[in-house]
Amino acid sequence: MPQMSKVELYAAIRRDHRAGMKMRELERKYNVSWRTVRKAVDSVWPEPRKKLPPRSTALDPFKPVIDDMLRMDLDAPRKQRHTITRIFHRLVEEHSADVSYQMVRRYVADRKPEILAASGKAPVEAFVPQTHLPGHEAEVDFGDVTVRLAGELVACYLFSLRLSYSGKAVHRVFASCGQEAFFEGHVHALRTLGGVPRSKIRYDNLKSAVAQVLGLNRARVETDRWIAFRSHFVHVPVGSRLTPTAPASSVAV
Repeated sequence: MPQMSKVELYAAIRRDHRAGMKMRELERKYNVSWRTVRKAVDSVWPEPRKKLPPRSTALDPFKPVIDDMLRMDLDAPRKQRHTITRIFHRLVEEHSADVSYQMVRRYVADRKPEILAASGKAPVEAFVPQTHLPGHEAEVDFGDVTVRLAGELVACYLFSLRLSYSGKAVHRVFASCGQEAFFEGHVHALRTLGGVPRSKIRYDNLKSAVAQVLGLNRARVETDRWIAFRSHFVHVPVGSRLTPTAPASSVAV
């Protein structure tokens, strides 16, 4: 029998306890201490393990020295910045440090991004969660693809329409990236999916739909044929009209 995880153990103990099994019986059945049984009965989720303090290493006294070198590099010309090898040799030669190269490499790899972020020289990594309602949004891309046709590699164009919620996508390969292929790709995708997304479809600034992007506010001037094309789909009862919005590359999918 495979060993249970702690969450599974807690669930089993709680189930047997609700069925009337006594604490001592639970201890014997699951071969655990009274304290574990008590914690399982009181909580569905095990307490997280306490993190042990990091063990000291021979590099610890020299970490401030390395930090100073990395901070000096923030304003130094690119070719004058410290490499890991240079940092290692300086520690050995100038500070008589008894450390390994691997110690220095691991510390610099972890510490350098932190110093860059603290100085404002590099953005702090962050994630913006997005939610999508079923059938409300989609993304369109129309890019290059190479296919083997009659034994030869041929440059073609791949139209892709992907629903944001389910991830279901429809693709079609064209020999041209012209407006006719762009429209035909939409018709094929919408027929295959059975309707039009109810809220919006996100696009890059595809020339087939956008004639001009205006100034800093990024407003779009749409082509006449695109306006007429999407106007036709306003009357599709299961969705709403297709409107070019912000570039798809700026939106997590």
